[in-house]
Amino acid sequence: QLQLVESGGGLVQPGGSLRLSCAASGWTLDYYAIGWFRQAPGKEREGVSCISSSGATTKSAESVKGRFTISRDNAKNTVYLQMNSLKAEDTAVYYCAGDLYYDCRRWNRASEFGPWGQGTQVTVSS
Repeated sequence: QLQLVESGGGLVQPGGSLRLSCAASGWTLDYYAIGWFRQAPGKEREGVSCISSSGATTKSAESVKGRFTISRDNAKNTVYLQMNSLKAEDTAVYYCAGDLYYDCRRWNRASEFGPWGQGTQVTVSS
């Protein structure tokens, strides 16, 4: 059974960068698209980015385009989210999740994803 663990979160100043990792165990990531979602206090979980199982297709929210880059290394069973030019509004708990059926075609629908990692906190503040 696929299990996902996020890491790389932390406290960063506005304009700074972080790289989140989503490491898989228990099964190969080769067949899964992987989505990154985030949830800020009092807000709904929102889709940030998604990468297809082959890596050929990526999707991103308008709010992060040009700043965030999703990538994957199937040999390492890991997906990354490089976050640059961070803003205060990027503060949230970030989750990665697997998509075995839609290959990012429903990339911003959290209900279509599973399993989920436990999340990693990203705080952007001066």
